[in-house]
Amino acid sequence: MPPPVVSSVSPNQGPTSGGATVTVTGSVFTGVTNVRFGAKQATSFTVDSSTQITAVTPSGLGTVNVTVSTTQGTSSQAVPYTYVTAPSLSGLSPNQGPVSGGTTVTLTGANLSGATAVQFGGVPASSFTVNSGTQITAVAPARAAGAAAVTVTTPGGTSNALTFTYIAAPAVTGVSPNQGPVSGGTTVTLTGANFSGATAVQFGGVAAASFTVNSGTQITAVAPAHAAGAAAVTVTTPSGTSNAADPHAFFYYAATPLLTVLAPPSGPTAGGTAVTLTGSDLLGATAVQFGGVAASSFTVDSGTQITAVAPARAAGAAAVTVTTPGGTSSPVGYVYLDAPVLVSLVPDLGPEHGGTVVTLSGSDLAATTTVQFGAVPASFTVASPTQITTVVPTGPAGPVPVTVTTPAGTSNGLTYTRIAAPDI
Repeated sequence: MPPPVVSSVSPNQGPTSGGATVTVTGSVFTGVTNVRFGAKQATSFTVDSSTQITAVTPSGLGTVNVTVSTTQGTSSQAVPYTYVTAPSLSGLSPNQGPVSGGTTVTLTGANLSGATAVQFGGVPASSFTVNSGTQITAVAPARAAGAAAVTVTTPGGTSNALTFTYIAAPAVTGVSPNQGPVSGGTTVTLTGANFSGATAVQFGGVAAASFTVNSGTQITAVAPAHAAGAAAVTVTTPSGTSNAADPHAFFYYAATPLLTVLAPPSGPTAGGTAVTLTGSDLLGATAVQFGGVAASSFTVDSGTQITAVAPARAAGAAAVTVTTPGGTSSPVGYVYLDAPVLVSLVPDLGPEHGGTVVTLSGSDLAATTTVQFGAVPASFTVASPTQITTVVPTGPAGPVPVTVTTPAGTSNGLTYTRIAAPDI
């Protein structure tokens, strides 16, 4: 019987530490006594058939010939097996990316030629390319958030692990304030999650004028100029862009509010008067002030009307303004009045049939709206803030209280006496 013949070894390379299982094919594998890798015997071997042997490689270096010995001799064919040094990794760039995967990562190290696998936390890379013995480009697969051990496997073994961090995509859950002028400049606080490493904040596709990442859950951004209307606010990090399907909005207002009319235009120093403010661009009002004092309350009825309750304030003119995210309106005057006071009426008596001209003297009479003799209104003329002339209406004989009413209230009463005509 002739000596054995070795025709191939598969795989034909493996780690220098040995331990690789290889298949040796050939013929005349009857009575095998030894399988050698160079000068070293296989750690173990099994004769599967007369044409196949399964062997476990010993440790070694470089390229050696594989031989099989039987009782009839040793194979003479040169069938090489190459010992390969295990790969090692020294760097990943970038070292983080989104949980959705897709990040192109450059792996650097040594002995990377012949790589058969690249894994991220046990998950195979979506794809990889061996650029050289010191560099591989791999596409990170999708994976749960957190740290993932990246390894490279070659016939020489599996490398040490370097960490690639999977980051969940950012999410915006709050925008405060959520409105401002089209000119921009509003400082806005964004709340949410996974903001660390943010690279961009946008308002309707326009980059924020500036932004600061305060924490993983908060960003302070300055709104840029933008056209009027709603603008989706998004945050971008290496893991992606937030809220693509459900964006939070910042509303841009078109113009500074405008006030044109107040009704009534005056009221008492005690406040409490319901004043209707008419103008334009009043939606979103955040403040109504009377001479720098906040309205006791206000309701935005529409873009052209606000109902405000005047606060208490000293007598005199007060500039009324409305503030919205678009700015503060030009002022419209409102007059605070002290309640009218009567000190005298001359004459203080007259006939029942009326017609007597009476001069009322007092204070804060300029805005008089009504003069009454009892419950009966009389015609009148405001001569000055301290004097009114009025015509006594017809009425029954006897005393009747005379009062003056202004937007600030009704005065004290002074007595006027009607005298019955003499009987004949």
